[in-house]
Amino acid sequence: MNQTASISLIAALGGAAIVGGLILAAVAVFGRPGPSGPDSRLTLRLRRIWNGSDPSAAGRRRHHAVIILAFAAAALAWLLTGLPVIGVLVGIAIPGAPWLFTVGRAEQRSIARVEALGEWTRRLKDVSNIGQGLQQAIVSTAATAPDTISDEVRTLAGRLRAGENPADALLLFADEMGDPVADQVVAALILHLTDRGERLSDVLASIAAGAAADVATRREVEAKRTQPRFAVRFLTVVTLVVLVLGLLNPQYMRPYASPVGQLIMAALGTGFVALLAWVRGMSMPPPVPRFLNPPRTEEAFR
Repeated sequence: MNQTASISLIAALGGAAIVGGLILAAVAVFGRPGPSGPDSRLTLRLRRIWNGSDPSAAGRRRHHAVIILAFAAAALAWLLTGLPVIGVLVGIAIPGAPWLFTVGRAEQRSIARVEALGEWTRRLKDVSNIGQGLQQAIVSTAATAPDTISDEVRTLAGRLRAGENPADALLLFADEMGDPVADQVVAALILHLTDRGERLSDVLASIAAGAAADVATRREVEAKRTQPRFAVRFLTVVTLVVLVLGLLNPQYMRPYASPVGQLIMAALGTGFVALLAWVRGMSMPPPVPRFLNPPRTEEAFR
């Protein structure tokens, strides 16, 4: 088998693998709902890759556009160079470079959303104190919700006005917020819907105070992570420069044109991407687990 045929075979197998992976990912994330129960780890991981770290609707749309652009750029790089591994590396670099450059931005956005949620919780407490019911209070505060969470609060109010089950609407709101503090607020509201307790304002005041304390602590920790995040950005710049120079220099890429060269390139690329991800992970806070799960699709919209 000559070199051209070998490269063609690798290209065909790589294309089949990419298409098969996309099909499996689509089935895992968007497939028909099965029996009620928690989603598998694979489903949660694929959903996180597809939706990104920004829980807002606008952030998710931007991330979806970046993922689609990455697949298109990967296919184009593969077509122009004839090297499948180059296509994979370019496809990883499209979403990977912003992911590395903006290290810490997701945490800063999360802190801002927690602060806004605490402010909205205080407004909700004030409105509920004047005698309005819980659902009416949520609808009343939707217009004045902080900008950072205004889309999610208005969506929640719209679901309540449309007659959707309040508990399901609140669970969907918590899922869109994607933060443990939002889970605390939603849990308190759902408990109030269940037992109609009279201490809702006290619970909301306590949660708002806890959110403020959480914001102060997280901002103090963020200030100490400046140096490792600079290292992540520096390594990202070096990586992109090396990749661009390699693409522009055919002599540099020639040894990697053989099947063995492609395997070596894949191994080196995998190792370097893993190194960058590891360094980035060291500069990020550990994820705080949530305790509320979204309602099943068939339950929320029946």
